[in-house]
Amino acid sequence: MRTSVGTWLWRMLAASLIVSLAIPILLWSFNARMSWRQFGICYLEAIAYSLCIGTTLTGLISGTWCALSRLNLALAWTIRGILIFAGTAFGCLAAGLVMWAIYGASYGYWASFIASLKIAIVLSALTTAFLTVYETHMAQMRLTETQLRAKELERERALKVATEARLSSLESRIHPHFLFNTINSVSSLIHDDPQRAERMLSQMAELLRFSLDSNQRGLVPLERELRIVEDYLEIEKARFGDRLRYEIHVPEDIRQTSVPPLSLQTLIENSVKYAVSARRKGAEIQLSARRVGNRLLLEVGDDGPGFLNQDLPAGHGLSNLQERLNTLFGDESNLMASSAGGTFVTIELPLVSAAPHSAAAVPAAVRV
Repeated sequence: MRTSVGTWLWRMLAASLIVSLAIPILLWSFNARMSWRQFGICYLEAIAYSLCIGTTLTGLISGTWCALSRLNLALAWTIRGILIFAGTAFGCLAAGLVMWAIYGASYGYWASFIASLKIAIVLSALTTAFLTVYETHMAQMRLTETQLRAKELERERALKVATEARLSSLESRIHPHFLFNTINSVSSLIHDDPQRAERMLSQMAELLRFSLDSNQRGLVPLERELRIVEDYLEIEKARFGDRLRYEIHVPEDIRQTSVPPLSLQTLIENSVKYAVSARRKGAEIQLSARRVGNRLLLEVGDDGPGFLNQDLPAGHGLSNLQERLNTLFGDESNLMASSAGGTFVTIELPLVSAAPHSAAAVPAAVRV
């Protein structure tokens, strides 16, 4: 409970004006014949006592109340009780001097002190307890508000990072050189094979559309992913010709399971770059999928020269794919790469059925 002395003084003044009403109202309840003049005089006297006591307690409490919180609870409240009694007694003595200065020798100083101290102790304890509860509640509200603001800022930063990550992911999926090569391939086919050129444009448009839509999807049907893979391979085949050979073996009964969008396309693109493009004779790419219990295994292999993990640059497609898998499935997914006799990359996922007319039946953790 951290409050400035100025705040304490303003609240003490407001509390004094309110608490002072208790005395004349209490006397009026026992003496219905009390006049308004007597009520006003009693109220002014009560204000004098309240201000003197309140000022004293404010000076004692504002500087020591929080410091006492570090002590044992029983000891802290014992010291606080002593401070309340001492501050109230001193305030009553000071208020008595004010009354004695106003009324002169006719004012019974000690008798009034003893009588006022009995009432003032009760009121001081109640008022201090009320202000303590109030300040504690307000401090908790301020702390909660600060935490909410911090969480909101953290959420905004997370959204910004997520947006930047999506843009970066999108840029890694649609490489400019791929677009340029595709356009060049289409240009070269316009006169010789216009139907194939038109088909390549449709395939490229479908691939771009899927890449853009994938930002809004958690999972997609495996069959949809396979169509994108075939479109990509056909586009690259127009560029590499017989150097690019591929086979796809996926049983029909697992084609409606769900996979992360562009996951297989990333593996195929990796094989095209490191196997087909790297050798004059090209390479053969094999894509297969199978179900093992409640797990789905996806494998892309080629007969290229292979590569070592340390040869991959930071932000490589495989590392980005691994991060996406961890985000979607956590420890339930795995990505394994082998370079013995070629390159073989296997993705292991939990078996999730694709929901009709939706991105997929995404697990609860993915939706969150």
